[in-house]
Amino acid sequence: MTIENLTVVGASLAGLRAVEAARKAGFTGTVTMVGAEEHLPYDRPPLSKAYLDPLGDGAEPDSTQFRTEDYLRSELGVELVLGAPATGLDVHEHVVEVGGDRQVPYGALVIATGASARQLPGAEGLAGVHTLRTLDDAIAVRAALEAGARTVVIGAGFIGSEVASGARKRGLEVTVIEALPTPLVRSIGELMGPLCSTLHVRNGTDLRCGVGVAGLEGNGRVERVVLADGTSLEADLVVVGIGAVPATEWVEGSGVALDNGVVCDETLRSGIEGIYAAGDVARWHNPLFERSMRLEHWTSAAEQGAFAARNALNPVAAKPYATVPYFWSDWYDSRIQFVGVPATDEVRIVDGDLERDGHCVALYREGDRLAGALTINGQSVIMKYRGLLMKRTGWADALAFAETKRRAPIS
Repeated sequence: MTIENLTVVGASLAGLRAVEAARKAGFTGTVTMVGAEEHLPYDRPPLSKAYLDPLGDGAEPDSTQFRTEDYLRSELGVELVLGAPATGLDVHEHVVEVGGDRQVPYGALVIATGASARQLPGAEGLAGVHTLRTLDDAIAVRAALEAGARTVVIGAGFIGSEVASGARKRGLEVTVIEALPTPLVRSIGELMGPLCSTLHVRNGTDLRCGVGVAGLEGNGRVERVVLADGTSLEADLVVVGIGAVPATEWVEGSGVALDNGVVCDETLRSGIEGIYAAGDVARWHNPLFERSMRLEHWTSAAEQGAFAARNALNPVAAKPYATVPYFWSDWYDSRIQFVGVPATDEVRIVDGDLERDGHCVALYREGDRLAGALTINGQSVIMKYRGLLMKRTGWADALAFAETKRRAPIS
């Protein structure tokens, strides 16, 4: 069957890479991109990193927009439907419902709606309380930091920690609240989570773990955060970084299988013909690690968008998407990078001492195989470990490789 129109729902990185890949593959049919935000596709990671950094002299941060509207419309021939979210999916009629009053047909569909930030219950209607997921969120948070806001961050994950870093670079007092006794356990494990969190202490951030938030107080605008232990923190700005959930509400009841995202096989195909998913919204079988994954990482979103489009347009030649997860986070003057999965059979620091040397490398073992690697200020080696993971390198060989890359301690 000849596919005449490709519809991509989600004007995100994954969505952009999908439409670019379709044209690069020679698809000449109609391409439509649907996006809930009015903005053209833009880069999200800088919003919690460089976008929040002080620039001085009234300078504005660089735009994070990927492509101009003229390029998308004229060069790629994309029909843009922005500022109206997808509200439903009819898999029998092959249409996406948009904004409640428009139907966009598809021959092939790529779902790339990403994820939505979790909200803090009780924060509704209080000015000064923000998540950090969109460009509009970042603009509001940056303005508050520039105004010298007393800042409280709820959640010591990567987004919250990056916000804290941006506040401290401006000399602002900031408190980070983490309900779990150990931060980042799900992302990088019980050994390395606390080690990374020492960066907060070294940079003057007040990190409080093992305590929850009882509520927010204020008259129309947030004034304080009340903790479960009775402590009250004065605040002009509260940034909530307690995770995200895949944006799948609009496909509920359509027949598309959902379970912490759109359930896909190794080719990113959903259980329904012609429908694929990519980016934060996709939970697919990763053959390299032989398990289902849903990743909220820049690299995988970019790769998946292109894979999903190519496979959707040529399903008989669909290829599996196998990858080594990779993410990075900038805290203060340090870069944290991780590849693989945070396996728990063993975690071993193989190089460096963060306190002494300002860098370290840790490897993660699963069975007799290297499963992951984390570096703090180890930019020169992280991709080498990603290469080892792609080759399914054994644990003994990974340790031997680490010996060849060990840096001399700082005396």
